Amino acid sequence: MTKRTRTLLGGLLLAAATVGAWWAWLGWESGYTVDPQTGATSGPYAVWQVAGAVLTLIVIAAVGGWFWSPWLVAPVMTVAFTAAWAARAASTDDTGLWAVGAALVAIGTAIGATVVSAGAGWLRRRRPR
Repeated sequence: MTKRTRTLLGGLLLAAATVGAWWAWLGWESGYTVDPQTGATSGPYAVWQVAGAVLTLIVIAAVGGWFWSPWLVAPVMTVAFTAAWAARAASTDDTGLWAVGAALVAIGTAIGATVVSAGAGWLRRRRPR
């Protein structure tokens, strides 16, 4: 397998796994919760859903960084997760604030994927042969 083919397949696999993580943890959520006693609104995601998504993305970035360069892992994961998140948010938001959320999701995903994948790549290079 050529390096170019390996990189292309790796990018596709990373994108699919990242969108799959979004769908598995966050994609099925559809509404906000209103506390009947206080009237406070929360959501649409519960803390455990976001924590599960973040932990899954950490695993994907670590595995990706072990096999591929952070220069592949971080952009692919950032675009895939942000696009999946933004598509849903834009379709359900009447205020236009989904764009701010998408920017924050992109920044957080980019930083996290870069740090984790670079760390995994560094560990791979440092391991004894």
